[in-house]
Amino acid sequence: PAWLWIVIGVIFIGAVHDFIALFVSVREGGRSIAEVARRTLGRSGFLFFVAFAILLCILVAAAFLQLTAVALTSLYPMRELGLSPEQTLIKTTVKDGVAYAKIGGIASTSVIVITALAPAVGWLLYKRRVRTRWVSVLALLICTLSVWIGFRHPVTLPPMTWMFIISGYVFVAAWIPVWLLLQPRDFVNVHLLYIGLATMVIGLIGGGWQGVTINAPITHLTSESTAALGWAWPFLFVTIACGACSGAHALIAGGTTCKQLASEKDAPIIGYGGMLLEALLGICVTLTVLGGLSFGEYKALVWPQDESGHLKTGNAPLAFAVAVGKILYAGLGVPALYGTIFGILMLEGFLLTTVDTLVRLARYLFEELWMALHPNPPALLRNRIVNSGIALSGIALLAFTNAYQAIWPVFGSANQLLAALTLLTATAWLLKRARKIWFTALPAFFMIATTMTSLTLLLPRHVRAGSWMLAGTNVLLLVLALGMLTVVGRRFRQRAPSTRTPLDAEAPAFDP
Repeated sequence: PAWLWIVIGVIFIGAVHDFIALFVSVREGGRSIAEVARRTLGRSGFLFFVAFAILLCILVAAAFLQLTAVALTSLYPMRELGLSPEQTLIKTTVKDGVAYAKIGGIASTSVIVITALAPAVGWLLYKRRVRTRWVSVLALLICTLSVWIGFRHPVTLPPMTWMFIISGYVFVAAWIPVWLLLQPRDFVNVHLLYIGLATMVIGLIGGGWQGVTINAPITHLTSESTAALGWAWPFLFVTIACGACSGAHALIAGGTTCKQLASEKDAPIIGYGGMLLEALLGICVTLTVLGGLSFGEYKALVWPQDESGHLKTGNAPLAFAVAVGKILYAGLGVPALYGTIFGILMLEGFLLTTVDTLVRLARYLFEELWMALHPNPPALLRNRIVNSGIALSGIALLAFTNAYQAIWPVFGSANQLLAALTLLTATAWLLKRARKIWFTALPAFFMIATTMTSLTLLLPRHVRAGSWMLAGTNVLLLVLALGMLTVVGRRFRQRAPSTRTPLDAEAPAFDP
């Protein structure tokens, strides 16, 4: 059912969500979705929305912070890559008599090199205005150089050390000029992502041509999987987020992406079309894992157990990387080692750029929150470094005390619930202008039912496990969501205008 949810979800929910968030923001003069909530739902709606968005940013960044550290410390047995321990191509380490390839060490070095050279890329791209095509060539050269250095000098550090290092990096990236670090790092990494997407598509086609089969019918939903993950509904719909629907996209589309459009006519292709492209990535990832790994291999990597049968912390990034390596080997004949390294590089870039972006977004949202609570907040609360530190403190509190497997269901629920709240805000915006609302209202109600159910079911699980931080977060999400729903409900009960008003009647004309 995973790929069905991605395909159906993105067409009727995810792409609609991204497009309407972008469109409304454009028509509201480039304002963020939170500001749209203030203008549409009043001060209460704004406060509930901003608080919920902050909590979502903290949850997502905490989960991705852990996943990034896990990815950068990944090891994989040499024999599984078809290599002997005596080879000299890649650095190895020995544990319990087994030689492991330092897959994550290569990605670690790549991260360091790309981050170190990012300011130069930013200077050329945004200050010197060098043509994008030439900077793209430079970005590809930097990616190649970083991997070449990684093979020779892989950086191996404990996961906790990486979490501290990454926390320091995202803290700085949250308040320095965006062109200096965050934007150029994203620019370099997006080349890896596009190349990775194209390579996976070609690899899957080649794998199918070579006879690779997928055996994962819906009837394989077992009591074991239900015990570990929960029921297919609602948990499948909150576990698989970004490929089908993601509330975090509204935070980027509103107030940021809208200001980069050359014309309002570009909104459908950027908003709706961009989400369809992400769905393609989600389908490719799903098929790659299903085709590249057996169920036993998947369980051993993602849901490992100790001798007594208790679950241990898994390595989902490594599972994806290994699957990429096996699919590229089966479909294109690429050695498994190179495919696996490429997979970890692609995923690492996606994870880290998401974390630094979300910390910066949380900083902006805190600044908006203080301004809403007090017309003239103290200078300390207007300080970008202080607000970056507040955001990072919440992220670290969750990330350093919980495994990503525990954070993920709460993050997924919050992410999808923010999408529902964004759709509700857009619905109220359309209703105020006497426009059709069914295409935003119906997906909003479905996502509300799904996410509120998942949060309700997760709460007793966290209490039984003694995860009081996650339990408290769960309760706070429910309270904020109920508050927002109450505000929206009051707006819906008000009589809509009897005549159609211009879609941009309350905002100045906006020329991106």
